[in-house]
Amino acid sequence: MVAAKKTSVGIIGLGIIGSRVAAVLRRAGYPVTVWSRSPRPEPNFLPSAREVAESADILQLFVRDGEALLEVIKAISPVLGETHIVINHSTVGPAETLEAARLVSEKGASFLDAPFTGSRDAAAEGELVYYIGGDESVIERVRSVLDASSKAILPMGPVGAATYVKLAANMITAAEIEVLAEALALLDRGGVPLIRLEEAMSHNLANSGTISLKLPLMLAGEFGARFSVKNMLKDLQIALHSVEGKGIDLPATSATAGALMGAVQAGWGEDDFASLARHYSYAGSLKDRSGTPPESPEENHHASKTSDHSASQKGAPVKRGLFGFLARSGRADS
Repeated sequence: MVAAKKTSVGIIGLGIIGSRVAAVLRRAGYPVTVWSRSPRPEPNFLPSAREVAESADILQLFVRDGEALLEVIKAISPVLGETHIVINHSTVGPAETLEAARLVSEKGASFLDAPFTGSRDAAAEGELVYYIGGDESVIERVRSVLDASSKAILPMGPVGAATYVKLAANMITAAEIEVLAEALALLDRGGVPLIRLEEAMSHNLANSGTISLKLPLMLAGEFGARFSVKNMLKDLQIALHSVEGKGIDLPATSATAGALMGAVQAGWGEDDFASLARHYSYAGSLKDRSGTPPESPEENHHASKTSDHSASQKGAPVKRGLFGFLARSGRADS
């Protein structure tokens, strides 16, 4: 019996996640064409996003931000038709999500809002989790393609709903890491070995997957980017902008965004957002802990680059201003 021919898939955006999803799809037997702004030595790399849309009906987009998303949609718009399904995996604002959906629907094509959670390693192993906003019948049409790169597909409602869910999840994740950095500083000032917090949290109701994965990295001072400071800051800024004029305030998110902005100003923007620990002068240590820090599989839906900062560098204390904005004194980590 001859196996059915698999649908062609186009990947637009070849950062940390997009490139790995493309590789997973190829291994699963899908014909894959790709494009990104920066040329890459990838199989079937085409000269433009439009040519990718001409070669494939299912288009998965992994671009930097809302501006890039709308640029790509406008570039492929002339060749979109009713057979196309455009799936945006980038974390962008709700307004940009709805505008992209409108532009796609004007051409008779279908659109899904599908941000994800999962790291570079999860992407490489086909174990992302997709939050999806859109018509259920459209989701079913692309389910087999999404299954290839994921361990779960979670419908969230209409287009735009998944965007809000992803932003909400990142608000929680970022706040957890900021307060974890502060908690380690408290122990340090109290003369308590930092490893004691890891021991305590393993038996504490407040423990979480994020803390379990990030705490060892913070103790080790290992801040190679799984999800960069600059990308987490972008997502929190989107969340804050999304509630403007809606009669609510997000003080914890505002404070965490301030700490992330301080990290960017300090030159840590390309590092993992666990480098918020660098706001304090304590030095992480694994001397009393066996094993090595795990790879962290939390959200990394952007093309952040691996840090060039040395995990072993230490500097003078960094003075923190309001909401984490920094005024650097003496020699700081760089």
